[in-house]
Amino acid sequence: MEITANSLDGSIIFHAINEISSFLLFMHQQIPAVLQDITAEFDSRCDEYKTLESALREDQVKPALRRKHAGEMREAKRGIRRFQKLMHGVSNFQTALKTIISETPRFRTALLILGGNPMRPQHVYELSFSGNVSGEEFDFAKSRAAEVLCRKAIRGLVSENVGSVSYPGPWKLFLLVKAPSSFNQPLHFLPKRDFKYSNKIVPVRLSFKCKNQNQNIDQFSQTGSSDGLVESAPDGDDFIWFQCRHVIKGIAFNTVPEGE
Repeated sequence: MEITANSLDGSIIFHAINEISSFLLFMHQQIPAVLQDITAEFDSRCDEYKTLESALREDQVKPALRRKHAGEMREAKRGIRRFQKLMHGVSNFQTALKTIISETPRFRTALLILGGNPMRPQHVYELSFSGNVSGEEFDFAKSRAAEVLCRKAIRGLVSENVGSVSYPGPWKLFLLVKAPSSFNQPLHFLPKRDFKYSNKIVPVRLSFKCKNQNQNIDQFSQTGSSDGLVESAPDGDDFIWFQCRHVIKGIAFNTVPEGE
């Protein structure tokens, strides 16, 4: 699946990977709502808890109102706890992604893997980018160009029936990225030079190409495998796989079986 854009910089690439990750979690029933709505609810619960906590500190609060506030605080805390691990995982995932995009020249390839283990996945999504300029500072604000590109990508995934096969339980979302072997951010990424996943899995491929540059899109030559790719940075440094240490874990929640 090829998706064209007027421009591809690090900020646009970040939002593409981030939005697709959120979409995959929702469509594969790993989160109960789209991540944007969950984030809004989580932030609202946190603000509510802080407001109630401040109100309880006031000496003039009547006992009945104090009991009411205490009950509301317990309810808000339950809501916070439900999504706290998810929000923490998403925040770390986004920080790691921004780090590797900023520090990787010619950012080209990322894998989003759903399953219990990246080497034995349930689903693999391969994202390749061409015509971009990385290795510079970005503010990572979501631009109009990023919004348009994300919509194109998500429409393409919908046309591929992503999420049509569901799994009755939580998975993990793993991120792997190709970067120069000299890349060193051990708090966020670990090198996986010989990484490969099961050749029984056929990945869904999304190729993002910049209209303004005549560059070839890097493609995997093997179906369902990450073997065989040897890339080099301009200084001769080999590109190898790096696995993000921050995994987004799906949330167990009740779903309605199809047909009911």
